[in-house]
Amino acid sequence: MSLAEKKKLRLQIFASMRGLDVLQELINDPQITEIMVNGADDIFVEQAGAITKRDLCFDTREKLDDVVQKIAAGSNRIINEASPIVDARLSDGSRVNMILPPIAINGPVVTIRKFPLETMTIEKLIAYGSITAEAAEFLKKLVIAGYNIFVSGGTGSGKTTFLNALSNFIPTDQRVITIEDSAELQLRKIPNLVSLEVRNANVEGKNEISIRDLIKASLRMRPDRIIVGEVRDAAAIDMLQALNTGHSGMSTGHANSTVDILSRLETMVLLGADIPLLAVRRQIASAIDIIIQLSRFRDKSRKVVEITEVAGFENNEVVLNPCFRFVEKGEEKGRVIGELEKVGEGLKNREKLISAGL
Repeated sequence: MSLAEKKKLRLQIFASMRGLDVLQELINDPQITEIMVNGADDIFVEQAGAITKRDLCFDTREKLDDVVQKIAAGSNRIINEASPIVDARLSDGSRVNMILPPIAINGPVVTIRKFPLETMTIEKLIAYGSITAEAAEFLKKLVIAGYNIFVSGGTGSGKTTFLNALSNFIPTDQRVITIEDSAELQLRKIPNLVSLEVRNANVEGKNEISIRDLIKASLRMRPDRIIVGEVRDAAAIDMLQALNTGHSGMSTGHANSTVDILSRLETMVLLGADIPLLAVRRQIASAIDIIIQLSRFRDKSRKVVEITEVAGFENNEVVLNPCFRFVEKGEEKGRVIGELEKVGEGLKNREKLISAGL
């Protein structure tokens, strides 16, 4: 065997025994942003926004099963035929979703959303064209002043990445508590940081600790700021109540527009509490100050498309006051050209800015 063959074989053996087998080289490739395993024979990756099939496969179905169990054990999760769907994470913070047969017909399905090795900052987002310097300065003041901010967008629009970038503006003397399904947020500049993660039920269906439990517990931990990684169920009512009791916070959620996220929040709250719809809308209007809408464009770029203030509650409806809106101006060499432009009269509720001396 040649020296190159020996080196390649050594890496393959090490990855098989101590890493994630054939997936390890994909994990190590910084250009790959997503890994999709559809059974032992089909592996796809997303690179530069394009999805392609890789000429890789697991030797046997059992080796893929071993990788699935290794990932689950690393996040203190249990996955088997009784609990065939699990969300987990890798040691570098990458998000993993796994589904086993009989739910997945063609074998185990593993989807890995890789996170960049370098923490995303607002400066980088400005350089990428995701946001303008003017809008970034506007958001910086709002974060420092303690406005309650909700980041919404579709799948893969960069909500968690954007929330990470916003968190860099949080004053370093504050106590911050993060609450997530799987710990993905990377807040590096907060010395007084507490990271909480849910615990799934055991094989007997007991000992589950949900996001709702963690939000309630966080209120007794003297938080200056509560950050909920993503709201997708009845935990929305607990988050709104926390924001309505003097706590500053940020969160993310799936929605196609700033109007859609309001109706989604209403639905999620009603899943967890039997209260009148008008009361829910009042809670939303008083709890959330700013909604930031993200979108993924046809050229695979991710941009802030709207920054909207929740300006109050009138005529039984939540009043929205758009402050910035993305205006598309065409295409150039396959890239979407446009800019986030200031609209309307600007921010109406400035009490928190004044209180912060801004």
